[in-house]
Amino acid sequence: MIWIRAALESDTAVIAAIHRESRVATMPWLPVLHSPAEDLYFFESSVMKTCEVFVAQHDEGLFGFCAVRADWIDHLYLRPDRLRAGIGTQLLDQAKRGRPRLQLWAFQRNTPARRFYEARGFRAVELTDGSLNEEREPDVRYIWTAGGERNVRAM
Repeated sequence: MIWIRAALESDTAVIAAIHRESRVATMPWLPVLHSPAEDLYFFESSVMKTCEVFVAQHDEGLFGFCAVRADWIDHLYLRPDRLRAGIGTQLLDQAKRGRPRLQLWAFQRNTPARRFYEARGFRAVELTDGSLNEEREPDVRYIWTAGGERNVRAM
């Protein structure tokens, strides 16, 4: 059984490792811009301090995490061997709880992630050429509202 809980400071190294492992496995076309040590520092000094972070846990350990800052999902990553098992949906449902709206960025080429978010009520509202993200990869901004599509104009 998998349960969702608030992340602990002691989870940070595993969260950073899941982030790296997932990106390398699911988006091999992305440049690797940071070392594992830099990833860990980023999660310790920024994500864990500025976001509400949830983890998906099982007796075997952590399987994924979601980091939410105000109405933004900054990160939602799973271990690659745990994809399509409902874990991402559980994390996303936790992020939605009590929030009237959420938004996030996804890379345009990340078709599986885009399908995942669209199937869960997110609507694409903006496309970019990637010039403002550090990977320089075209991305898409998504918005979800608790009331559905009322206040979201899809592209």
